[in-house]
Amino acid sequence: MTRIAAAVVALLALAACGAQDTREVLHVGSQRGGTKAVMLASHALDGAPYTVDWSEFPAAQHLLEAIAGGSVDLGLVGDAPFMFAYQSGAPIKAIGAQNVAERPRDALALVVRAASPVRRLADLKGKTVATTRGSVGHYLALAALAADGLPADHVRFTFLAPGDAKAAFSSGRVDAWAIWTPYLPMALKEGARVLVDGHDLVSGYGFEVANDRAAKDHRTMLDDFLAREAKALDWARTHPDDYARVLARETGLPADIARDYANKNGRRSVPIDARVIADQRRVLETFRRAGTVAGTRDIADAFVPPAGA
Repeated sequence: MTRIAAAVVALLALAACGAQDTREVLHVGSQRGGTKAVMLASHALDGAPYTVDWSEFPAAQHLLEAIAGGSVDLGLVGDAPFMFAYQSGAPIKAIGAQNVAERPRDALALVVRAASPVRRLADLKGKTVATTRGSVGHYLALAALAADGLPADHVRFTFLAPGDAKAAFSSGRVDAWAIWTPYLPMALKEGARVLVDGHDLVSGYGFEVANDRAAKDHRTMLDDFLAREAKALDWARTHPDDYARVLARETGLPADIARDYANKNGRRSVPIDARVIADQRRVLETFRRAGTVAGTRDIADAFVPPAGA
């Protein structure tokens, strides 16, 4: 009986080994569940010849650090953090682009507390603005100051992760907060007041960014993922409630905040062309004029369109 039991165990072990998934693995980063949720909700990865290992990040800066370090192959980030990281020397490339037809209001903004005496940007002179370094919030604040003819040092930036920035803003340790969805609607729900909306100042491009090595070694997988993601984005624009339900489940966001995110996140895949690159030159110049970026890498080398494009 002992020999029979041992034989059964051995056979089960062999069967388990044979059942293991031997497909290649693509390591994908997702900011606050956004990419992961849309891919899961749309079933876009069904039948993929590889598996996806997901990692979650609170903001683009952290995701870009993981991509640069090689622990993540691919991740979606905004144009400003991508430009900032690329010019800082990170070994990364944008291999896909996304955009919205028109940036919605209350999706990216510089906000103050309801009782703040600040009514216009000039009133922020010498005051503190919380945001994440190199983020779309950082870019919005710099672009808004430039548009009003104010220097970048008109305010004092305090660079914090979104969660820490929220705590600092709520407690009054900072005077303003430059933030984006899904954090922005939560702040507005708690009484924050919009000082500057990003609707008219930020184009809203996002980029699927890959590690240089992954862009070279896993190109077939990456191109397949981008094609599936494009279909998922098309699905999400017509199924915002279904997308929101999965987003809430994946992130723990309240249902109304997840629905707001889904409704405002009407992105679609767009080709990386001369117009996109020209827009990114403008983003980079805004950072450079403010003295926040010193890199001189050729911006054209930051983009690698999909194979065959």
